[in-house]
Amino acid sequence: MAHDKYDDLPYRACVGMMVLNRDGHVFIGRRANGPEHVDAIHSWQMPQGGVDDGEDLYEAALRELLEETSIRSIAKLGEIDEWLTYDIPRQIAGRAWKGKYRGQKQKWFAFRFTGNENEINILHPVGGHKPEFVEWRWEPMRNLPSLIIPFKRPVYETVVREFSRFV
Repeated sequence: MAHDKYDDLPYRACVGMMVLNRDGHVFIGRRANGPEHVDAIHSWQMPQGGVDDGEDLYEAALRELLEETSIRSIAKLGEIDEWLTYDIPRQIAGRAWKGKYRGQKQKWFAFRFTGNENEINILHPVGGHKPEFVEWRWEPMRNLPSLIIPFKRPVYETVVREFSRFV
């Protein structure tokens, strides 16, 4: 296969957050839309977001979680030491992030949600950010890989394997 610009593109630094409730179920949201999303079934995901230059990864995780869900009441359970990466399919790489990245490298954190569910607000998140999600629910952890868009599935399988001890 010919070498092309895609192969030289960097990964976008990102944080991912698994938020578990008291029953050990995981917060997932249905994405509003975006170039990554190919069908309605695989539009559910855990909160994730980009890291600003020089930003501490844990602080980025707290900020992104707040911006996407309004969740503040959490206790840190753990994190995955290494970065997990995924490539976005070539046919959409030019539309995602203005074609600057081939995919994302993600640092994953696990949190226990300690608050009341009325704290969660995806439609009018803290800081007036544009909503990422149009609906949300608590989902058993084992179901997550089948709900995520297929090119992110290996990352989700790793996250589930690493964080299953927190259920």
